[in-house]
Amino acid sequence: MQAKVGDRIVVSGRIGMPELSGEIVEVRGNDGAPPYFVRFDDGYEQLVYPGPDSTISPA
Repeated sequence: MQAKVGDRIVVSGRIGMPELSGEIVEVRGNDGAPPYFVRFDDGYEQLVYPGPDSTISPA
């Protein structure tokens, strides 16, 4: 998985969990690799190691 600052990430919800989406504000891996520091749409910020249930959309 590759991303850059400004890209959007969507983490699909597991059963009983909502889908999360937000903006990648920092890429901490080499050459666009995870982990990513994400500001979610509700304002919460978290370091994310995306799994197979995640998608990235270019800015």
